[in-house]
Amino acid sequence: MNSSSTGGQGGRLYTVSAPSGAGKTSLVSALVGGDSLIQVSVSHTTRAIRPGETDGVNYHFVTRETFEDMLARQDFLEHATVFGNLYGTSRSWVLETLANGRDVVLEIDWQGARQVRERITDCTSVFILPPSRETLLERLTGRGQDGDEVIAERMRQAVSEMSHYGEADYLIVNDDFSEALEELRTIVRSQRLRREPQERRFRQLLAELLSSP
Repeated sequence: MNSSSTGGQGGRLYTVSAPSGAGKTSLVSALVGGDSLIQVSVSHTTRAIRPGETDGVNYHFVTRETFEDMLARQDFLEHATVFGNLYGTSRSWVLETLANGRDVVLEIDWQGARQVRERITDCTSVFILPPSRETLLERLTGRGQDGDEVIAERMRQAVSEMSHYGEADYLIVNDDFSEALEELRTIVRSQRLRREPQERRFRQLLAELLSSP
């Protein structure tokens, strides 16, 4: 699939990846909750809705036929099969949201982030790491929901996922949550201060400043 750019549009696309237990979801939630100009993409999935979930908020719950039709139309920036269920990020929704001047963040694994970068060449990618393997193990164990074998498998998966940190543009170590959140916010602020978006924002001012006396 051909790569594309969002350079001419108002918003910017971010991918945030991390192993389970690194705090990615909490960081993204806090980022979006305190910034009206950025929005989390809601993925499409074919899995059944669970108690307490809301269609359009947690996921867009669709039939396999609908999902495969979207896939045939190439309307996914990325997609994956997890435990027999299909998951994907709508290309049309993301591009429309960016065109309307809002930033979009995808909370996604490294494989999905790689797919997105192949399709949207100027997105910004962030990887979240835990401060230590011991801390990661404590966070996974602290949930109190899984047995030792499941925890051990999740740790193996986490190590594999963390090995791909080098594919991201930015790296954040989530030791202190407030500090990690501020670092994530700083990344977003720095991207908004790039010349291109600032030129769009201050087009009239620049015209006035550069006009002949």
